[in-house]
Amino acid sequence: MRQIPVDTSSAVVMVAKSPQVKVRDRRTGEIATDTESGAKLMTVDVMFAANEEVEILSITVPEPGITGELSMGTPVALTGLIARPWENDFNGQKRHGIAFRAVAVTSLAGAAAGPKAA
Repeated sequence: MRQIPVDTSSAVVMVAKSPQVKVRDRRTGEIATDTESGAKLMTVDVMFAANEEVEILSITVPEPGITGELSMGTPVALTGLIARPWENDFNGQKRHGIAFRAVAVTSLAGAAAGPKAA
């Protein structure tokens, strides 16, 4: 499947919704895991602002790749972000979209704060 690297260098990215466990099968409650590492997968919704446009993206990331406090409004860096187009048939209807996956989502809250006055 085609994977398209996403350049985040000129984007402002902030957490829109704190990390949640990604469920593979809602009927059984099975948790999604990374096929390579076996790590539990998480989803983090982020506000992605670039080129005077803002979108909310749901990013899948392995649990060990989540670092720092990721509460709503926290500025973050997305390491290794890729976009992957998908398509499937569900109840006789074709559905399609773009899935986003990152190696890591890292809080920038401490880095942006700078030195504190004594």
